[in-house]
Amino acid sequence: MAVPKTPSRISQKSFTLALLIALAAVVAGCSKPVPKIEEVRPVRAMQLGAQRAEVTAEFSGDVRARVESRLGFRVGGKIVARKVDVGTVVKRGQVLMQLDPQDLQLAQAQAQAALQAAQSNRDLARAELARYQELRSKNFVSQAVLDAKHTAYTAAESNVAQARAALRGQSNQAGYAVLVSDVDGVVTGVDAEPGQVVAAGTPVLRIAQAGDKEVVVGIPEDKVANLRSITDVRVRIWANPHAVLQGKLRELSPVADPVTRTYTAKITILNAPAEVKLGMTAYVSFVAKTPDAMFAVPLTALFQNKEATSVWVIENGAVRLVPVQIGGTSGDNVLLASGVAVGQTIVTAGVNQLKVGQKVKILADTAAAAHASQPGAKPAVPGAGAAQ
Repeated sequence: MAVPKTPSRISQKSFTLALLIALAAVVAGCSKPVPKIEEVRPVRAMQLGAQRAEVTAEFSGDVRARVESRLGFRVGGKIVARKVDVGTVVKRGQVLMQLDPQDLQLAQAQAQAALQAAQSNRDLARAELARYQELRSKNFVSQAVLDAKHTAYTAAESNVAQARAALRGQSNQAGYAVLVSDVDGVVTGVDAEPGQVVAAGTPVLRIAQAGDKEVVVGIPEDKVANLRSITDVRVRIWANPHAVLQGKLRELSPVADPVTRTYTAKITILNAPAEVKLGMTAYVSFVAKTPDAMFAVPLTALFQNKEATSVWVIENGAVRLVPVQIGGTSGDNVLLASGVAVGQTIVTAGVNQLKVGQKVKILADTAAAAHASQPGAKPAVPGAGAAQ
């Protein structure tokens, strides 16, 4: 059976609790306030150095042959044979397709018969002229009759020449029933199949001529004027992006494409290796030096606020916000045209965590060294921050 607490025990416990609270208040009143420690934030930084940077404009396109022909028969007819497929490497004079030659051969035979008839008429006219010349020498016929025979002979000679030309033309027509390649190249497309009836001149095959290869890209209208004068053109193939090939701007269309609203540019690949195949994806870079010295900084160094684009400049171990003007891009870097000076140290990482006047500590790690290795930049020294 529980024994009820007595009033004396309760009052003793209350007294003890009150004593402890009083002692805690005395101790708290005697202790000194903890001083507030100013936060020093670690950052990555780089020291600025100005120089003329390379400004690169890169566009993607595909590799094509400089000359690609659409071949067709010079006569109409029904296709009876196709000798090549897409991707077939062909030589000059190689047979590509054939038409049914029966009608053309019949026309050739008709022209041959017409020539023989004209030759027979000419021979008869020659014999009559010789006979009437002999009669005229004996004064058996008049000069008018002799002149008529001479005219008939001349007309017969002309008929023979006409029939011979017609035979040559019809022989050519019969030969046109066979489509042959007039260049060395590769078949890039087949537009007709055996059994199809085609008209004269209808494209049936596409052949890319062996020789120069070029990359076709689309240039935006705001870059056309600047790219015309650039001579340093570099080409990289997607299959081997580390190999840089030299290119040359061969043609830049004066009229924009009605669909893409870009201007077609054709860049010849100088001394293209055999590994560059038709249809490959390629990247064309137009490289030029900036007219004035600029500061190349990583994109992570920029701080965007409502007023302008700025960077954090480190001075005496603290940061201040400095507005800058962007002058372009160079690879993965941004070019600063104005707002900063040579020798100043700027923050390259952690810019969104800073505030004006905040104390910072520069990290001397490999990441900071990587940023500082950009063109025109110097590694930032930990503890340094005053403007030079």
